[in-house]
Amino acid sequence: MLVHLIGRPLLLSGIQRLGVKHRSFCAAQSVRCPDIRKQADMIRNRAQIKRVLCVAEKNDAAKGISEIMSNSRSRRREGLSKFNKIYEFEYHLFGQNVTVTMTSVSGHLLGLEFKAPFQKWHSCNPVMLFDAEVEKYCPDNMIQIKRTLEREARQCQALVIWTDCDREGENIGFEIIDVCKTVKACLQVFRAKFSEITPNSIRRACETLTEPDSNISDAVDVRQELDLRIGASFTRFQTLRLQKIFPESLANQLISYGSCQFPTLGFVVERFKAIQSFIPETFYKIKVLHEVNEDFVEFSWKRNRLFNHTACLVLYQICMEDPIATITSVTSKPKSKWRPLPLDTVELEKLASRKLRISAKETMKIAEKLYTQGLISYPRTETNIFPPNLALAPLVEQHTQSPAWGTFAQRVLDQPGGPNPRQGKKSDQAHPPIHPTKYRSTLQGNEGRLYEFIVRHFLACVSQDALGQETVVDIDIAQEKFSASGLMIIARNYLDVYPYDKWSTKLIPVYEQGSQFQPSAIEMVDGQTSPPQLLTEADLIALMEKHGIGTDATHAEHIETIKSRMYVGLTADQRFLPGELGMGLVEGYNSMGYEMSKPNLRAELEADLKLVSEGRKDKQSVLRHHIQKYKTVFTESARKAKKLDEALTPYLGAAQQITEAEHQDIEMPLPVRKCPHCGRDMVLKKKREGNSKYLSCTGYPACKTAVWFPDTVLDVNRDNSVCPTCQPTPVHM
Repeated sequence: MLVHLIGRPLLLSGIQRLGVKHRSFCAAQSVRCPDIRKQADMIRNRAQIKRVLCVAEKNDAAKGISEIMSNSRSRRREGLSKFNKIYEFEYHLFGQNVTVTMTSVSGHLLGLEFKAPFQKWHSCNPVMLFDAEVEKYCPDNMIQIKRTLEREARQCQALVIWTDCDREGENIGFEIIDVCKTVKACLQVFRAKFSEITPNSIRRACETLTEPDSNISDAVDVRQELDLRIGASFTRFQTLRLQKIFPESLANQLISYGSCQFPTLGFVVERFKAIQSFIPETFYKIKVLHEVNEDFVEFSWKRNRLFNHTACLVLYQICMEDPIATITSVTSKPKSKWRPLPLDTVELEKLASRKLRISAKETMKIAEKLYTQGLISYPRTETNIFPPNLALAPLVEQHTQSPAWGTFAQRVLDQPGGPNPRQGKKSDQAHPPIHPTKYRSTLQGNEGRLYEFIVRHFLACVSQDALGQETVVDIDIAQEKFSASGLMIIARNYLDVYPYDKWSTKLIPVYEQGSQFQPSAIEMVDGQTSPPQLLTEADLIALMEKHGIGTDATHAEHIETIKSRMYVGLTADQRFLPGELGMGLVEGYNSMGYEMSKPNLRAELEADLKLVSEGRKDKQSVLRHHIQKYKTVFTESARKAKKLDEALTPYLGAAQQITEAEHQDIEMPLPVRKCPHCGRDMVLKKKREGNSKYLSCTGYPACKTAVWFPDTVLDVNRDNSVCPTCQPTPVHM
């Protein structure tokens, strides 16, 4: 007997054939008996399932999946949210016929926020936000969706999560589970894994339902909480301080901080400053021209260039004394231009930006729409290797009907071995590379352009490299070496369908080894080194990927943030130029000695999030570690905040003179010890009137613990040394 348990076959007959008692078999194979009992319970529970609630991440996805599962026979009714419909149909699931209710959310169902006392900007010292309590809540625009899920869950025995199969999708799935299980705790929960909304993919997902992965969801919980704490504390601190210091320039400006957006800004500023500090150097080189049949062949100097004028002049004069060129070698060899690798998300964003002039944000918005329409596979993937079990020929065959690329698609099918993808080296073990799943000829505008690009890229990568023959001619003039090359394209292959790459024939006359000729001209020319160019969006995404800033799903979002905050602007040719505020912020933090605009801090966090998602690191320990690390940086940054004022002054004008009391409000004193009552930091504060100081808990007003010094104490300062006796350590002297 072969019993399928959530995609894992259990061979019961194997135990019986071995003649081994159940308990001894479990012990011998290190299989826990409770696991088998649990699986048996699941089989019995499945038999009780009559109605199943399925929840997708968006309404379009729910509609597309319902059409496939119901063979376009689903019954539509309204949910409590007018944007999220409900589709009902019968389906054979869990080995029986069940009634399926398919609906959707609209992205994240729940948000994360500080508890009420800490939500207002002036409610507490920003440093307290690193320790303040947080809670999940349902935003107002999600209330009706939540109520729909609660209502439908009460009538069902099972819940199947159909959210996108990435980190955010897994986390949204657990939000759905929490909402549904609150009203029906006995609900059985399953996860559908799919990479495209096509009949084969959806049916395969139904046949291989698994359990949701809490590790992946935990990684998102960690990221959300850290982003909230880090972003809120630094944003409140920066905004409140700088609005007072520069009221004319920043009176109504939100000066946000994010641990991804600041390194992204840092890349832009770093490139701009490299251009500013660039000092051009003059170089010199020799070139040889040979006129043959009214065409000029240019021979390049093997030394390339020299930065010493005298040295180059001496070599040039030696060449001019005996200006006869001897052909030392003529080589001809095959040359290939490689077809592109399969598309992953980062490559899609970069190529769409470079080739189509479509921003990363717009690219991903369109790609998501194409995916939910069933036209392409899931567009958020780190994979550039086609899995061996993915049948490529049927995907190519769909496009033979296209008047634009149908002939080429047929050529791919007819080539020896059929579709033959060039493979990359990256795989996220979740989704295949981005590829078309259905032919469509009616798309317009940027939607049509991006779809066409994805199709042409797919056909190019499963075809053949372009082939050519390259000829290289080397010559010698007075023992100085020069070289020229030519190219004859023999077979364009993938270039016939991929207009985004160029490869041109470059003809060269026939030269014979050992023969000589008189050059038409030998010239000594000079030039200057050029500075690097400002970053394009594709350049910026490449740097973010290289240094581990954000994920393929969030690159576009971080770039949009620094644009909307006016930290950066765009030149006429769509290159990033830092704004005055962006320059000042980066220079200010750099002058403090903290690399907050560098990728190191965030890259370490992203690496830890990956380990959490793989179950190799604990959620709480990662949270504690990074909260403490960023809290330390925040405390020190707040103490040195005047450096921020000084850095911004050249860009925003003279800093506003403020009162001592206002300074006290916005300056961040260093912690002296932990509060004995609530465990938060205690810091030195000055009374509003007079110069006397006192020790106050940062939890005020919730915690009113304080130490008042006698009037006879003239002054109090915190020392960097720690008391060896007082506990719990550290208690600063």
